[in-house]
Amino acid sequence: MPPLWASEWGEDQRYGPWCAFEIGGVVQRLRWIPSGAFWMGSPDDEVGRWSAEGPRHLVTIESGFWIFDTPCTQALWEAVMGQNPCHFQNPDRPQETAKHPVEQVSWDDCQRFLSTLNSRLRGLQLSLPSEAQWEYACRAGMETARYAENLDAIAWYSENSGGETHVVGGKEANAWGLYDMLGNVWEWCADAWVENHTAKTRAPTGESASARRVFRGGSWGDDAQDVRAAYRDLGGPTDRDHDLGFRCAEFRPGL
Repeated sequence: MPPLWASEWGEDQRYGPWCAFEIGGVVQRLRWIPSGAFWMGSPDDEVGRWSAEGPRHLVTIESGFWIFDTPCTQALWEAVMGQNPCHFQNPDRPQETAKHPVEQVSWDDCQRFLSTLNSRLRGLQLSLPSEAQWEYACRAGMETARYAENLDAIAWYSENSGGETHVVGGKEANAWGLYDMLGNVWEWCADAWVENHTAKTRAPTGESASARRVFRGGSWGDDAQDVRAAYRDLGGPTDRDHDLGFRCAEFRPGL
């Protein structure tokens, strides 16, 4: 059964179930990510690896979840929040830049967006994904550094972006139908930062709202070595930058 908030839904042969919601004339599609297990982090010999990507360890995602098939766009942000904070706006081609990912949004801004959007659609319970959920969705069953060998085919990064964001969904999707998981903009995750994955198992509960937060995926301004599934970075919850955005997910019992 589709979620209560879905305005349309279906299933395709290549990527499986999808659904979408509509708000303010903007339609956002989500893909269903099945439960499963994966190796989180990078092996010691991965090119570009740094210590915060380890130790590599097995993680089980116990419940499937819905996740945006693209980063949140400028159009969706404006439909929900009534304003556009982005650096990469172009009044000469507004219909195109509306389809670029939103940027210049902090982790705290994302929480306000989530609260506002959830209040406007019956039954909607979106949040930011955890690091583990994000990496699991990004890898889509792959254990390599990226979900495709040809980085230019899947990501906007420093070598091909021209120093700006691009329309979401313009590169190839991963095996679960998710676009721009690598490149275009970094994506905020729910987690507070810890220095490595071993420390994460010891992280206290009830983390402070002021804790530094994780973002993943690399951006239009990053070198290839940073545009990998395991690469991680951090920022304060009020930090904003023109290479930093997000995507949303909803966690519910499996189909």
